[in-house]
Amino acid sequence: MSALIYQIFTSSALLSLGLYHLISTVRNFLKSPQTFSAKPFHPLSISSSSAASHLRLLPLYLTIAALSTAFLHSTLSSADPDPLIKGHSPVHHFTSLQSAAVSFLFLLLCLSLLLSESTSLFSLLPSDLFFALASAAFFLASSVSSSRAALQTSDLQSRCDSLSSTISLLSSLLCLALALFPRLFVCDVCLAASVCLHGLWALQTGLSLYVEAFIPEGCHRLLDVVSGVEGSTKCELEDSKLRAVAILDLAFVIHVGMSMILIFLVYAVVSKALGVSRRFGSYEVLPTAAENTHVQLKTLSGTQA
Repeated sequence: MSALIYQIFTSSALLSLGLYHLISTVRNFLKSPQTFSAKPFHPLSISSSSAASHLRLLPLYLTIAALSTAFLHSTLSSADPDPLIKGHSPVHHFTSLQSAAVSFLFLLLCLSLLLSESTSLFSLLPSDLFFALASAAFFLASSVSSSRAALQTSDLQSRCDSLSSTISLLSSLLCLALALFPRLFVCDVCLAASVCLHGLWALQTGLSLYVEAFIPEGCHRLLDVVSGVEGSTKCELEDSKLRAVAILDLAFVIHVGMSMILIFLVYAVVSKALGVSRRFGSYEVLPTAAENTHVQLKTLSGTQA
């Protein structure tokens, strides 16, 4: 049960972060397409008074809290033996510490943003340098997930970790592209969508491994009889294993499609809220009623003349 709760927490945090970044990125682009440049963090658009100054950084505070929780979870879980990993406790100990180290790297990046935004003693990291460091962190996360997938004795857990590694690698490449070309709106939007995809897949992983109703037919949950620690899910027959992996692959494709639909929905809603229309490849603010009347009067006077 604790593993499922942690997966739900991870999913909620990643989905919230990705959706917030997606909305902020689309909003900044539609407001000023010519001067758009990717930003690692978007403060809340509220008044800059002293009372509300800390509320502007609320998304950053929440991200730091989530990363701190992930770091503590990986560090504490490294002390527990895991019978589902080849090599048992020594291997599980080091893989958990690797996950904790990756969380700590992301935590350092967020703390650097917090210090640069809240104090004048710490200069703001250039956006290209921040995205380059984030690319390295995502690449390490992909490497850790890939290594963990190779060590799993649970077929479903291994496939979930492998697909999670693919998502992290995609995020790493997008961050690298933004470090080199910060004006690429498409890469910034896809980066936000990849974070949302991380969240969706974390939820799918928890459901497929720990909820009986979502475990594929022919598979069952494992239980460490010695220590009584609930384990993951394993398929006994080869046909059941292949079927379960195919179901996970299908679920992954569905989540990718959901992330793409989310981009379209956010873009449409933000465009409607800002009153922006696309004309001849550029984005312009919709004319007001007064401007329409003025144009009609000019047309009528020109026709009479």
